Amino acid sequence: MGQLPLPLAYRAATGANDFIHAAANADVVAWLAGAPAARTLLVGPSESGKSHLGRLFAAQHDATLIDDVETVDQEVLFHAWNAATTAAPVLFTARVLPRQWVTLPDLGSRLAATPTLIIGPPDDALLASLLVKHFADRGVRVAADVVAFVIARIERSFAAVAATAVALDAAALAAGREVTVPLARTVLDGQGDLLG
Repeated sequence: MGQLPLPLAYRAATGANDFIHAAANADVVAWLAGAPAARTLLVGPSESGKSHLGRLFAAQHDATLIDDVETVDQEVLFHAWNAATTAAPVLFTARVLPRQWVTLPDLGSRLAATPTLIIGPPDDALLASLLVKHFADRGVRVAADVVAFVIARIERSFAAVAATAVALDAAALAAGREVTVPLARTVLDGQGDLLG
């Protein structure tokens, strides 16, 4: 009988040295490291590091971070945009560009005039580094052959890497063994939505 995985809470490492720099986010990192604009919009897919960068930016510049703005009342966003200054900047993060979710015309026009940073698609090196980080955040070490095997077989997205780490960790816990290539093969064969 397999061991049931315990519902442990994992805390991701979110310090400045824990963010993985890559071509996909190089322009974003450079912009956020400079003198802040009063308002900035950071757009990137789920699990791409927007919140991590946002917290670092907020701490460095005494800024307000409004994360996942698609889920926030648009009147609140409108007033936050109007209140922002270079002395008290606001960083908005979103998964998609405003034209795909804004319904309030005044907010739409303001966001259209806001500097917009976009996190690009990850390359294989970034996906591999992220997979290692997701495992490390969960207290799991994986061998390079496992990382290479997984990255060659999953969807090329930030979210797929995160979901794969969760699935493999749960399977390893349930089986009472380490994450290996045979385990990864079994899990990925049963999870077609993670495959490319």
